[in-house]
Amino acid sequence: MDPHIQEFLNHLIAEKGCSGNTIAAYQNDLTQFHAFLLEHGSLKETPDWSAMTRDDLVNYILFLKEREYASATVARKVAAMKSFCHFLLRNDAISDDPAEELDSPKVKKQLPTTLTPAEVERLLALPASAPPTPKSLRDVALLEVLYATGMRVSEVAQLTLDDLDLEAGTVRCMGKGNKERVMPLYAEAIAAVRAYLEKGRPALLGANKHERTLFLNPRGERLTRQGLWLIIKGYARELGLEDRVTPHTLRHSFATHMLNGGAGLREVQRLLGHANISTTQVYTHISQDHLREVYSKAHPRAHAA
Repeated sequence: MDPHIQEFLNHLIAEKGCSGNTIAAYQNDLTQFHAFLLEHGSLKETPDWSAMTRDDLVNYILFLKEREYASATVARKVAAMKSFCHFLLRNDAISDDPAEELDSPKVKKQLPTTLTPAEVERLLALPASAPPTPKSLRDVALLEVLYATGMRVSEVAQLTLDDLDLEAGTVRCMGKGNKERVMPLYAEAIAAVRAYLEKGRPALLGANKHERTLFLNPRGERLTRQGLWLIIKGYARELGLEDRVTPHTLRHSFATHMLNGGAGLREVQRLLGHANISTTQVYTHISQDHLREVYSKAHPRAHAA
């Protein structure tokens, strides 16, 4: 890997506290950018980034668009490129920032995919309807915690036994930027976690007695983010919801249902761990759509010719 890219990634870890997923995305995007410059740009197999020009950056954006990358993907790659250029300038690796006046691609914001409360109930009930095996007990607890808290899949995968306080009915989560938040659990989630801890987790744990991760795979090891997503996807497929369910669908549904139920925007922001309230505001648009639908069905004047 290019040493400047490695220094930048180290900076993101040490100074910004970026997650492993974020670092992996930056590494992938910048490695692709570097390869493009070596083949088509001004670097020409030299590690001297000062040879990079604004035309190189513009050509890279055109290269991405010609290969029909999604607009959101192009925007992410360009953002990584611009952050890297700023880093090079601050560290005197380049004398001028070629990305300084470069416009970021416009991305059409799409509303997050959510499920209705009835669809969520069907999803949560599916593993609970199976015989109480260690796996089904784990999956019930897993889905209940996801919907109870609105946590990211990666956050749930990192939970440990020490993060639980079932007597108080709360769970502690370490989110982006190593920011801690404590969230309440409703009664059904608490009961599901208790059942999993008593009858499911010990069987999955096996001889791996020192493992403290909450949710385990059949080998008694930490359930990965990918493994967790496959579990959700499997149940969604059984219900015919596979096309509408993503790893964060329960998180989006949690936020929307909380707002529809009367929770304040600031409250939902805190529960989701959003640094900026504008990120949370996207769910108010979904709530308004829900209200319009209810209004159109219930208001007598809505059906007037």
